[in-house]
Amino acid sequence: MSSRRFIVDDDESLSDEPGTAARREHDPEDESDLDGDLTSDDDNAVSRRLKRNAANRRHGPVKTRSSTTAAAAAAAKAKTAAGRGKAWEGQFERTWDQVQEDEHGTLEGAVSDLLLSYKSRRVLRDSASIQRGIIRHVYLVIDLSSAMLVRDYKATWLDLTLQYAQEFVTEFFDQNPIGQMAIMVTRDGLAERLTPLSGNPADHLKVLQNKKKLEPRGQPSLQNVLQLAKTGLSHLPPHGSREVIIILGSLTTCDPTNIHDTISQVEQERIRVNIIGLSADVKICRDICDHTRGVYRVARDDLAFRDLLFEFVSPPPTIAATASSRSHLLGGASTSSSSAAAADLMQMGFPALLTTTYPGVCACHGKLKTSGYGCPRCKARLCDVPTECRVCGLTVVNAPQLARSYRHLFPVTNYDRVTE
Repeated sequence: MSSRRFIVDDDESLSDEPGTAARREHDPEDESDLDGDLTSDDDNAVSRRLKRNAANRRHGPVKTRSSTTAAAAAAAKAKTAAGRGKAWEGQFERTWDQVQEDEHGTLEGAVSDLLLSYKSRRVLRDSASIQRGIIRHVYLVIDLSSAMLVRDYKATWLDLTLQYAQEFVTEFFDQNPIGQMAIMVTRDGLAERLTPLSGNPADHLKVLQNKKKLEPRGQPSLQNVLQLAKTGLSHLPPHGSREVIIILGSLTTCDPTNIHDTISQVEQERIRVNIIGLSADVKICRDICDHTRGVYRVARDDLAFRDLLFEFVSPPPTIAATASSRSHLLGGASTSSSSAAAADLMQMGFPALLTTTYPGVCACHGKLKTSGYGCPRCKARLCDVPTECRVCGLTVVNAPQLARSYRHLFPVTNYDRVTE
């Protein structure tokens, strides 16, 4: 009997909870069990007492952990209310719950609202009447480095770039019929011009559709791109805009010398460089665009990439002419230092369509053709317009093409949405 009582006392000594001791002192049932002799019925009482002591030892720490967890949750909630805390302290957002069904139980209403907002954003274009260069000379540069093989979108960057580039060429010449464009690529640390400056979109589309000659490899070179673009644009008359649009997928550039010297030369020639990044923001790309007054954007997805590219369809505002450019316009004469862009008159000719029974040699390609346009100044035969006569240098355009380009100077105001 005494051994059983010793076991109970020893178990009580193991419990160090003050609440347990207090309950044990004021429990009359326990006192009667300890003072009296233990019988066969007392075994059940001892078992119940052991279980009660074990339960008391378990409940104490659990209450302490619960209070600590509640305090930590309250502190995290207060921190989130004061300001956004860590990512794991924030509340999990169920974004799919934000999509609401229409009265028919479908998602067509939510999708139509998204499409309507997207179309409205495209319609709201810049309608300010500012000075723009309607005669544009654009170099479209495509990165053909090994980084363009990344399959970040549904297709590789190269496939998506070639697809959007073809659409951009078609839309560019539709909105800028008297503009000219050249296609350039960069790979293996070099820059290569695939097509010269031309107003014929068929030549550019033919090159962009030939994927055998557009195999990506190596690294790009922004310095060689800027140097080649400066060589091709610096000799052009200043009344036209000089632009470079670069589609870059690589995060690096392999340059032979200091690229900042080339950036200064491009800036002096008033060449605007615009860059669309496909991967991430690159410091040297932002420096190039800031110095040349261009635009640098990084595409989030394939739709944003297309929108950023098509922003360059409309002609940009004219860069203010410097004193040196005015001196060049007036044949070296000194002029006042004004911040306004220099305006210049230029001659244009409206050709007549010629159709003869005998073939004639065209002045642009040197091929025998029975139809073409006749230059109003030198009577040379031209294949297509708009173009610049290779014989006399006259800009030859059609009247509808000139009117279509002229509308960029006085754009139509945005429409007001009318709801019934």
